[in-house]
Amino acid sequence: MEGQELPYVLIDSIGGKHGVYEDHLEFLKKHFQLITMKEYLENKKFLSENIRAVYMWYHKPVINEGLLQSLPNLKVVASSGVGIDHLDLKLLSSYGVKVSNTPFAVSTDTADFGMALMLASSRRLVEGYQMAVSPNTEYSPADCLGAEVSGATLGIVGMGTIGYKVAERAKAFEMKILYHNRNQRNKEEESAVGAIYCKKIDDLLQQSDFVLLSVSLTPQTHKLIGKRELELMKPTATLINISRGLVVDQDALVEALQNKVIKAAALDVTHPEPLPRDHPLLNMKNVIITPHMASATKKTRRLMMENMTESIEAGLRGLPIPNEVLL
Repeated sequence: MEGQELPYVLIDSIGGKHGVYEDHLEFLKKHFQLITMKEYLENKKFLSENIRAVYMWYHKPVINEGLLQSLPNLKVVASSGVGIDHLDLKLLSSYGVKVSNTPFAVSTDTADFGMALMLASSRRLVEGYQMAVSPNTEYSPADCLGAEVSGATLGIVGMGTIGYKVAERAKAFEMKILYHNRNQRNKEEESAVGAIYCKKIDDLLQQSDFVLLSVSLTPQTHKLIGKRELELMKPTATLINISRGLVVDQDALVEALQNKVIKAAALDVTHPEPLPRDHPLLNMKNVIITPHMASATKKTRRLMMENMTESIEAGLRGLPIPNEVLL
């Protein structure tokens, strides 16, 4: 937007828990006049008319009807990451606001992380580390045995971009790959990774040694994995969740792990995040939990930022928006 005043874009803050990364500022300030929520609230009368877009990092700033009513010239909301469950798309559409996300920027790192969780859980990596560094360890027990990944059956629930990349990686481990998805992929894509489509999720759950969740959170996937589904899984199976915490009924998961209905769980996502410090999942040896960090690499976070910038600029110019989220 050379030769023009830079458009005003609302952000939550700079640095800190939810703020824009400080090393992203130089790039962003070449494209936008960034306005923090604090600055906006202090000068609402002037800024309300001028803000044209919202740059939503870590789901902040929160967008509700009150904010939309106060921003009459808002055109675009660019949200980081792939999930959109934090956005009311119908509300935004009713105000004529377009929405974008960054699904392709996060897919490679998230797939890598899904494999990392599978390997760490199956080979008891966290337990082994704790044992190795404990001041009480006098010997390494010979019966600390893990489960094989190579040659095992992986069931992928949600074969979108991330799920397919997981399948590509799993193929290198000579895994048998099953998948359940709203739509079956074409034969060439299935053949490339050796994936077999399961129209019914029950068939996948009953056969898999590892069940990996890679779906968007929607009303249809809310608590997709509950007591019934967990009881269909093998008692030797591991559940891996790299999607959203609410895709799993956590109370049912706790019960299943305690009663050895399934063997283990590896979770990058929970509900809430973080879990209360007294939550039973935090004290189970057969559970690995990470703090929603599957896409957390410098390269990916910068790519997300660049994608969001492109989407905002396109939307303000009236051009097709890359990665636009449609109702």
